[in-house]
Amino acid sequence: MKKNLFYAVVLSSMVGSAFAQLPVSTAPANKNVYLEEFTGINCTWCPAGHVIGTQIYDADPNRVVLVNIHSGSFANAGTGQIDFKTGYGNAIDAMPGMLIQGYPAGNINRKVMSGSQLTGGMAQSRNAWTGNAATIKTQAAYCNIALQGSLDPQTRVLTVQVEVYYTANSPVATNSLNVFLLEDKIPGTQVNGSNANLGNYNADGTYNHNHVLRTALTPTFGLTIPNTTLGTLYTTTLTYTVPATYGAAGKSTSPNFENLELAGFVTESDRDVINAANGPISMTKDAKAISLAMPSFICGNNIAPVVTIENNGLTALTDLTITPSIDNVAKAATVWNGNLAAGATTTVALNSIAASTGGGHNLTYVITGDFYTGNNSGKGNYYAAANYQGTPVAEGFSVTTFPPASWAVINDDKGATWTRKSGTNLGGFNLSSQCAKYDFFKNTVIGDQDEMYLPPINLEGVEVPEISFDVAYAQRSFSSNDQIEIKASSDCGATWTTVYASGGSALTNVLPIQYEYIPSSADPSEWRTEAAALTGFNKDNVIVKFVTTSDNGNNMYIDNINLSQKNPTGISKVSAAKLNVAMFPNPSNSVTNIKINSAKAGDASVKVINTLGQVVSEKHSTLTEGFNAIELNVSDLATGIYNVSIETAGGSVVKKLTVIK
Repeated sequence: MKKNLFYAVVLSSMVGSAFAQLPVSTAPANKNVYLEEFTGINCTWCPAGHVIGTQIYDADPNRVVLVNIHSGSFANAGTGQIDFKTGYGNAIDAMPGMLIQGYPAGNINRKVMSGSQLTGGMAQSRNAWTGNAATIKTQAAYCNIALQGSLDPQTRVLTVQVEVYYTANSPVATNSLNVFLLEDKIPGTQVNGSNANLGNYNADGTYNHNHVLRTALTPTFGLTIPNTTLGTLYTTTLTYTVPATYGAAGKSTSPNFENLELAGFVTESDRDVINAANGPISMTKDAKAISLAMPSFICGNNIAPVVTIENNGLTALTDLTITPSIDNVAKAATVWNGNLAAGATTTVALNSIAASTGGGHNLTYVITGDFYTGNNSGKGNYYAAANYQGTPVAEGFSVTTFPPASWAVINDDKGATWTRKSGTNLGGFNLSSQCAKYDFFKNTVIGDQDEMYLPPINLEGVEVPEISFDVAYAQRSFSSNDQIEIKASSDCGATWTTVYASGGSALTNVLPIQYEYIPSSADPSEWRTEAAALTGFNKDNVIVKFVTTSDNGNNMYIDNINLSQKNPTGISKVSAAKLNVAMFPNPSNSVTNIKINSAKAGDASVKVINTLGQVVSEKHSTLTEGFNAIELNVSDLATGIYNVSIETAGGSVVKKLTVIK
């Protein structure tokens, strides 16, 4: 959420779990909940099951262990999907007495309880999990379990220590110790017809798969515990080499060491879980990048980022090097020397860095000097108010880089935000195949504000500047009130003026849609053009930004943003008007087609303008009312980015064109 002009970028960390670390407790206690959830990436209702499992955990995190087993036909990975299935999971799915009827399914402590999918089966429908979990927590356990692991990132060897203490005699002859290796936050695809767990999606549309069973460190149904009488302490040490990848060839993922955790539980033979616990995994020498603090908006010439580092390993850290880069260009490194104890954090002020040219920039950094590199980097964005360009802004999002050059997206909470989307006729008025999208649908943080900055621009001139853009939006319900504003500043962001504001029903051309909105590729009426005057901003130092405020409604698509000054000082005359134009292919190396939907017949002038403001090509055509096509030969132009100014009797517009050779 945008709070102010200073923010911290917090790197992702493992989904929290209640860890039972050594030594094991010797006090009598009730059972912890062990939820084995059978799920799949192609299972429509499985995200709804994930929500229930998370709710059970969040209600009492010290008493709940979650294990997600991808099994059954819905877990079969297709093209472009990740294979999460394991032989261990398949065996548990098929074990006698599990009796899974449909997915998602789950069992609480591998017991036959209410809500069974089939009579006498351990597998229960998801709506029964919460009540059964509450029942389990009232039952006495006759043993406690604790475990922890140590991972050497260099050799990939995981060593796990486990302790089980008996607070009473076991009533059965055989108890078994089971230890599973799990992984959290694995991004991948997930079918979601139930529209559940939307907050678990990333900005790029991937879904975070949590508590995923990676392997069993014991036999599938456990190791036999030799003595199960009151006062017995059973200990064992397990070793395992973590592989480079999990999953079938072509559908595999590399494990993120930081997101690995242990689940241990004791069963009576292969079922009836008596007690369970999660266990942490620590690494031998690990410096973890926690956050990057820096201004998101600067007017000076330099920035001084501050990095927070945690000792995520078992040994003290004494020397590290932090190397920053701006737009992938490395800058001077900062050397840190100290003594950072295990579990402690410290902040390191990096050397001052030149802020670079005006517009949006990416700052990344890398920490070196430890054994594990998977959590050694971070990134942030900032916007520099400098180098105000004298050419109009004309953006149709044809180039795959997003945000476009000199633009910036400020998304402090790293949630759903602005992205570039492409698809057949997806652009404005179905005249192009790309546009920008704001994902209100997956932004579950009500009131969250994100910003998209245009390049700094010189709008000096006599007349009032104007901004226009094409928009398509749908509400999720009639009460949805997602908002969009356009704000301008001429004092380097000290004050902002709202020049355009809309939202809710005023912004949409379609009826509310409960599923995720995508504009129809065959109905241009879902789009409309909005325009606003920037009164008082005919100045040489103007910053313009789009600001969204989420009500968790539905998606908004924007295309053909044009910002210009009529009769400007020092640049060619360009008017931003309500004219529907598309160019393709773009980029081009020979011929580009200009498609114009003109409201009236008349003449059209097409000028190609280079970055110096020079007209390098010009063409005149006659338009009829409706759709028209103009062929523009660019084969003689040098590689680069050009503005294409199109002037007609019905208005004028500027488009960006990329020429490649």
